[in-house]
Amino acid sequence: MKRLFLVCLLATTSLFAQSKAPKQSNLESITLAGGCYWCVEAVYENLNGVQSAISGYAGGKNVNPTYEDVSTGRSGYAEVVQITYDKNVTNLDEIFKVFFTVHDPTTLNRQGADVGTQYRSAIFYKNEVQKKAAQTVINDLKKAKIYDSSIVTTIEPLTKFYKAESYHQNYFENNKTQPYCQMVIQPKMEKFEKLFKTKLKKQK
Repeated sequence: MKRLFLVCLLATTSLFAQSKAPKQSNLESITLAGGCYWCVEAVYENLNGVQSAISGYAGGKNVNPTYEDVSTGRSGYAEVVQITYDKNVTNLDEIFKVFFTVHDPTTLNRQGADVGTQYRSAIFYKNEVQKKAAQTVINDLKKAKIYDSSIVTTIEPLTKFYKAESYHQNYFENNKTQPYCQMVIQPKMEKFEKLFKTKLKKQK
């Protein structure tokens, strides 16, 4: 009788544990650096399937970096955007296609007039799957000779992501009349919307 009671108890506990187990999330995140994070963030905020695009810092060693620290170009940090997306709607391949379309991966530590190691082109991976995918897409681009110059995008492990100050979040959306937004970000947005118009959150 005691043995039967124990079996029933274990079975009940097992069923209870199963019912309490969280459902597997369809959300995944990847962290990318492609120059000024305002530009990268603005693009991905409009890609269908992206749940959030958060500007921040990655790749340095000092804890809790500030914009002033990173702006020196000596902190080791890059301006990055951490992109969280729904794998049922978009995927890493599409995320990378957008990435290599809207920034120049052949200019070392710069994008246009933005110069410094903080503006480097980089993919920060959090697991081997992301690392392999990044290596594959870069190798494919090199083989296809898409660019006239060599790709300098680095593939770096994501050790820590620090969210940037609040005034950097949604910068383009909140400051569209600013000269930088009009002259630098808007052209990138127009290119993105033209080439990925079927992938936009809002069809235009």
